[in-house]
Amino acid sequence: MLPFENRLRRREDFASAVRRGRRAGRPTLVVHLRSGATDPHAPGESASPTRAGFVVSKAVGNAVVRNTVKRRLRHLMRDRVAQIPPGSLVVVRALPGSGDADHAQLARDLDAALQRLMGGGTR
Repeated sequence: MLPFENRLRRREDFASAVRRGRRAGRPTLVVHLRSGATDPHAPGESASPTRAGFVVSKAVGNAVVRNTVKRRLRHLMRDRVAQIPPGSLVVVRALPGSGDADHAQLARDLDAALQRLMGGGTR
């Protein structure tokens, strides 16, 4: 499970990451990253932790499939959140093909998208 402090919960934060962040698409998902965003809600001067949120629409499948996809994505992000710069906002949007994808395929697509967004990949 993704730790509480790394969860993206506010609508404004989702909108900020999607509208002002960079985007990388893969066959099963799209990742939006707004790196180094300052959190106006955080007290003090310290950098806020990286926060991630997930969007899984009804196009992915029924409720069981959507929840399975969300659980898989949360588990994958838990291991990768330390690699993302502090204060970043990440939104992972599952595409319809993610309902049929296995855990390994989701992991490959998430890794490729994050690598591209953080400067490690080419267009």
